Amino acid sequence: MTPVTMKELLETGVHFGHQTNRWNPKMKPYIFCARNGIYIIDLQKTVKMFNSVMESIKAEAMAGKKVLFVGTKKQGADSVKEEAERAGMFYVNNRWLGGMLTNFSTVKKSIDRLKELEKMKEDGTYDLLVKKETIKLDKEREKLEKVLGGIKNMNGLPGLLFVIDPKKESIAISEARKLGIPIAAIVDTNCDPDLIDHIIPGNDDAIRAIKLFCKKAADACIDGQKRLEEEILKSAEEAAEAEEEVKAEADAVESKTVVAEEESAAKEKKAPKKETVAVAAPEVTVAEGSVDKEETDKPAVEAAE
Repeated sequence: MTPVTMKELLETGVHFGHQTNRWNPKMKPYIFCARNGIYIIDLQKTVKMFNSVMESIKAEAMAGKKVLFVGTKKQGADSVKEEAERAGMFYVNNRWLGGMLTNFSTVKKSIDRLKELEKMKEDGTYDLLVKKETIKLDKEREKLEKVLGGIKNMNGLPGLLFVIDPKKESIAISEARKLGIPIAAIVDTNCDPDLIDHIIPGNDDAIRAIKLFCKKAADACIDGQKRLEEEILKSAEEAAEAEEEVKAEADAVESKTVVAEEESAAKEKKAPKKETVAVAAPEVTVAEGSVDKEETDKPAVEAAE
């Protein structure tokens, strides 16, 4: 992501504000001077704030969140769509439907209907219908595509809104603030900066200026997504390496155990076997009559005494 330069801002007319009789006093800190009845925006502040906001958008993309580009004014509609699609983000460039964020569950039903009609056209269901019915369904599909085409793949609320002209997109700003969704916006001299979280003071009417804003925002999204993919890949590689280390340690322990068992078995084979010798107990033979003689002599001795 290349930081915006003062030259780019000057070439695209970012410094031109609104007429002096159409201004918001809260924008005074961002105004350099008034010339020929038109306010000139301080581009030194714009450069710093612009690049800071792009870093915030990049951080949202790195966190895996989606950015919703919002710009329904005619001079910015094409740039909003092109750059949002290039970055793989969502957009609203025709008309903001009330409740698009605060009542997303209801809007989701209309999105599902749009997808159903697209599927019917693709799978040949239209061919089975009469021409009058086909024309009716086509009109319904085109109407839904015009309003919801940029968010038909949005399954939940976005992580951040990037808005061209918050004064015109006041409903979108209000809904995002209610839901606590961060807002980054191009704030011209007639807007209220207090409603915006990430301010970029600049011309929100010139086609070239809007294109520059959208291009840089898309670049920030792409860069953030790329960094996220790198982090995921790095984490996967580290996890794989850790798994290999654990496996290697387990294999080493198992190998040592096998070697120890083999060595133990080898020692048992080499050791001499101990023979057990049975020793017979000697037989004691007593002569017949010896006991009887001793017993018979005993009373004779006693009688002599």
